[in-house]
Amino acid sequence: MASIFFILFYTLFPALVLYLAQKYSLIRRIGSVVICYAVGLLIGNIGILPENSQEFQDVITTIAIPLAIPLMLFSLDARAWFKMAPKTMLSLILGLVSMLVMVFLGYFLFKEKIDETWKVSGLLVGVYSGGTPNIAAIKMVLNVDPDTYILTHTDDLIIGAFLLLFLITGAQRFFLLFMKPYRYNEDRIDDGKTFGISEDFESYSGIFRRPVFLPLLKAIGFSILIFGIGAGLSLIVPENAKMAVVILCITTLGIVASLLPFVNKIGKTFQAGMYLILIFCLVVASMADISKFNLSSMPLFSYIFIAVIGSLFLHAILSAIFKINVDDFLVTTTALAMSPPFVPVIAAALKNKKVIIPGLVVGIIGYAVGNYLGVFVATVLK
Repeated sequence: MASIFFILFYTLFPALVLYLAQKYSLIRRIGSVVICYAVGLLIGNIGILPENSQEFQDVITTIAIPLAIPLMLFSLDARAWFKMAPKTMLSLILGLVSMLVMVFLGYFLFKEKIDETWKVSGLLVGVYSGGTPNIAAIKMVLNVDPDTYILTHTDDLIIGAFLLLFLITGAQRFFLLFMKPYRYNEDRIDDGKTFGISEDFESYSGIFRRPVFLPLLKAIGFSILIFGIGAGLSLIVPENAKMAVVILCITTLGIVASLLPFVNKIGKTFQAGMYLILIFCLVVASMADISKFNLSSMPLFSYIFIAVIGSLFLHAILSAIFKINVDDFLVTTTALAMSPPFVPVIAAALKNKKVIIPGLVVGIIGYAVGNYLGVFVATVLK
């Protein structure tokens, strides 16, 4: 009976968080991912979970991410990437290069001080190219210990909170010291009509209305089919490559499916995928041992700090060299390091709504490429 209760709790609690986020701005500012992590850590460390909890926790985490990734990718239009304004694409490339340089640098600085540093490096590449969906997927591919995973993501959230404060307050003025300002009369083709996305891509409003819900069930069916194909292909590869094959296969098939109009036009697929990510966050956080959070983890914190802050300033220097304006730089950095939901927040701080859609596009591309990059970097460093 206890097991059934917690399965229902894991499944339904994110819905409560999303409901409260719609009603209260404070909940919305904190973020549904952070709340699910915090509540997961709480229930996992106060001794209320049943003895067999790991059995159904493993099942939920194994299913949630492979189903979430295709759903989140169905809504993108990969063909539109080639219509992106050259400066936006250049800023994206410079951001990814900056991140890779700092992750490699941190690896060589801390490889003797952090257990399985190559796995942590893969996680960092994932979280700084796409965010929670990617770090969650790469955790599964690399079989990262839950404590290491939660510690990595928690440190990222702490550093990210201070980074967000800087981006909202003084970042624009600071970087204008050596970067060019945004020109409002520039011709831009990075618009919502071009890419088929809007600023309310996080809204769950109307998701249970018949015209929305029935097509969404079809999308979930497509996602299950893609998961099945990935699982089938994993049967013909060595044991240590199975999960990598599953995740990379479903990422690829999710992008391919997004090119099909009857899939791409289904509404709320991104939201459905994000809901599964919230379930994953809640479950995996409840599997972590909070007693592992101590001074011995400072090398990991230092590695993440270098990866975050180092990539920010390297990206800024490269952007200045390649004449990227400050607003495009800041929104690209936000989309990659903090994920698309924070893009409108930064755009509001910059008083520039024109950068919202380019920022969302960059973030969604990050979702698509983050799994490949994370697994590749971890494999190379291993």
